[in-house]
Amino acid sequence: MRKSSIKSPKEDISEEIVNWVVKGMQEKKAQEIMVLDLRGVQNAFTDFFVICSGTSDTQIDAIADSVDKEIWEAGKLHAHSIEGKANREWILMDYYDVIVHVFLKDKRSFFKLEELWGDAKFTVIPD
Repeated sequence: MRKSSIKSPKEDISEEIVNWVVKGMQEKKAQEIMVLDLRGVQNAFTDFFVICSGTSDTQIDAIADSVDKEIWEAGKLHAHSIEGKANREWILMDYYDVIVHVFLKDKRSFFKLEELWGDAKFTVIPD
């Protein structure tokens, strides 16, 4: 059986959210932006991870705020949950089918999320 190349509306909105996330990250000069497409990964609980780094707790807080603002302005969507704003080392934003991770550089290299999801399709967004 051949897979259809027609996208469902859910796939379209997930990809659109990813674009909004990346734009919000770029607005605040996020570094090492990477999109992990998990749609082909067995037992994945979401469609996409979007990961980036910042150089200070102030910057990662600003990146998270920028992402949230961009998604609200573009799609009128609120995050299901946001965690880590108090510690400002790793901020996780859950938009159901798109999970956003904003890390301090050293925390990102410690947790190595990209290695945990090695079966995902990776897209590196140029700085």
